Amino acid sequence: MSKKSLSVILMICLLSGVSINSYGAKKKNIPDLRPVPGVVVNNREVVINPVPVSIEKTYNGYLNISAGINLDGVPDSYEDDFKGFKISSDGIPVKILNDRNCNLAEDKRGAYRLSIGPDKITISSADEDGIFYGIQTLRQVFESSTKARIDIPMMEINDYPSLKYRGVVEGFYGRPWSHETRMSILDFMGRNKMNSYVYGPKDDPYHRTPSWRQPYPEGEAEKIRQLAERASKNHIDFVWAIHPGGDIRWNKEDYDSLLNKFSSMYDLGVRQFAIFFDDIKGDGTDSKKQAQLLNGIVKDFVKKKDGVKNLIVCPTDYNQGWANASEEGQLSVYGRELDPEVEVFWTGKVVCGDIERESMDFVDSRIKRPALVWWNFPVSDYCKHNLLMGPVYGLDTTLDSTNMSGIETNPMENGEASKSAIYGVADYAWNATAYNPIDNWTRSFSEVMPGAPDEYGTFAIHSCDPPKNYRRNESWNVDTFHYNNYTQDQFESLKKEFQKIIAVEDKMVNEGGNVPLIVEIAPWLVEFTNLGERGLMALDLIKIYESGDKERFNQAYDRLETINNIQNPGYMNYRSGTLKLQPFIDNVLNDLRPARIKN
Repeated sequence: MSKKSLSVILMICLLSGVSINSYGAKKKNIPDLRPVPGVVVNNREVVINPVPVSIEKTYNGYLNISAGINLDGVPDSYEDDFKGFKISSDGIPVKILNDRNCNLAEDKRGAYRLSIGPDKITISSADEDGIFYGIQTLRQVFESSTKARIDIPMMEINDYPSLKYRGVVEGFYGRPWSHETRMSILDFMGRNKMNSYVYGPKDDPYHRTPSWRQPYPEGEAEKIRQLAERASKNHIDFVWAIHPGGDIRWNKEDYDSLLNKFSSMYDLGVRQFAIFFDDIKGDGTDSKKQAQLLNGIVKDFVKKKDGVKNLIVCPTDYNQGWANASEEGQLSVYGRELDPEVEVFWTGKVVCGDIERESMDFVDSRIKRPALVWWNFPVSDYCKHNLLMGPVYGLDTTLDSTNMSGIETNPMENGEASKSAIYGVADYAWNATAYNPIDNWTRSFSEVMPGAPDEYGTFAIHSCDPPKNYRRNESWNVDTFHYNNYTQDQFESLKKEFQKIIAVEDKMVNEGGNVPLIVEIAPWLVEFTNLGERGLMALDLIKIYESGDKERFNQAYDRLETINNIQNPGYMNYRSGTLKLQPFIDNVLNDLRPARIKN
């Protein structure tokens, strides 16, 4: 850059009010965060998510699927589930067995058997959910084998879910998901054998105070109907939640308003409901009145309406950090007074944190039932400038249905960017004992960004940490260092990573294959490219300093400091690399500032 160009940039900084020293006020230290557990498994013949309970190679050899599959033996009611398969009369015959005596896993709903033999494919289950899940597994087997350009290895899969509820709760603060995003998420959930979608966005006015008593406008009601229908097609329970606690009056009028609202949602196709009492103060927090209201809803609505499933409640004391642990606390009141079929949400020891046995024992012993986990990850309403796209970990893999009835992940308002996390929670909830966090996360790249999985992975590994509250490891694939204490291998590795970062935006935008995701994260991608360029400039500055060329050093230092500050506002709004990469750049400027002053 010429001195004239540098002068122009400096003038822009002064006119825009950007402080030349806004970044470099303090040296930044990296917190000690635990490694992400698991190992990456390479060279798969097939990729299946969630990982099945049992896969056996009952036959030697492979099945040629080039001709596709033949559905002559499949009932018409299942044909829609085979959309996307290559269908041909010359294909491999597929047979569906609705075997009501098929007891694969102690009557766990959704259990199935998929047999890929030398001359046919058979899917059997005791229920329709199991048949649907078997088809989803077959779809993934076909797709991964096609991608790997191999025939399908013949096998038998015996599979069943670990937890009753496996899903997503749209329960964050901020901009609710669009209708299109919700439909996309429901399809993604169905593909990955999730079965519960809780609709409770905090900023839907008809969900919470003050408008929860009011009916949805016609257009919004139609969207709810479409969501319930799409959920049903994906074998997902669409759970509509209401949040009345902010101004509930505990009288018959408000009770009738609840019943009327639920009835209107029932008419739109909703068959499961939730009542949230979280994040409120005042009269709405009364534990006994909450339990009384919930029991009334069960008696007057849930048990009277055809097909309605268990009511779900989010208590005011929804985490151990502020729950009253005494016999008079809300959780104990629920345990004594609340209908035993009502499911109770729980976030763990704190609002955003790991799910551990100790916190599950704490809540279960009080509510007298396994709690339903509301896991506040990758929700980012407390760190809106960061995307949380890292692996799903911090979930105890020894927990089962005796400890928790299920888990619902609360995602970001960036729905497409939340899919890697949803992919991981689906895997954990189905087969916790086999859950491999780092491997699952790596597998998700091809699912979310099929045309640029490596570039997506580069973006994701540097977009993990909040950087507050529920801290997550980030950028663990590289070492950062101080300007006067590094090896050449460390230098070259970090340089290569910054070069990869610069290439991410172009590849994902032009070849990624997920336009909605690109639209969501476009500003972050721009700043990510800038981050990579600043990183290379910082590395160059170190080498110029080492050369002893004072004039070049002064120019390079001023250029990096200026650009760092010009890009500061954009970066602070759309951050990545906050744990290690941007601190590396800041530390280079801080540590070398005395050399610039001396010269």
